[in-house]
Amino acid sequence: MNLHSLKPAKGSSRPKRRLGRGRASGLGKTSGRGHKGQYARSGHKYKPTFEGGQMPLVRRMPKRGFKNVNEVVYLPVNCAALAQFDAGTEVTVDLLRATGLARGSSAPVKILGHGELDRSLTVKAHAFSASARSKIEAAGGSCEIVK
Repeated sequence: MNLHSLKPAKGSSRPKRRLGRGRASGLGKTSGRGHKGQYARSGHKYKPTFEGGQMPLVRRMPKRGFKNVNEVVYLPVNCAALAQFDAGTEVTVDLLRATGLARGSSAPVKILGHGELDRSLTVKAHAFSASARSKIEAAGGSCEIVK
């Protein structure tokens, strides 16, 4: 197979519409635009959301509640997941991302208290829940907040 022998699948491509080529073409005279009106004029653009004067869908949909633009969404990591690290390990945000425990581009990481922790770790994260902090410190570890 060579580049010059490639063809589109049968029926997948159609010839270009040739407008204004006589009545027999089916697209003669007004070229499929109808008679007069804004849609018959040159330079008119169809807006993708325009529904012919009907109330647009985006305005018909109900708006409820409040969206806080300053909300901080954390990537959660549970204490049970921290048990995979050896005792004495310094668990940083980069290490959590490298091991796949904190999946996400640049969102901050919060350590949550679900599960048990039986080894002392130095955990550095953006936030800690109260139960996670107590479990880490009860196991002999420490919690440090990073910016």
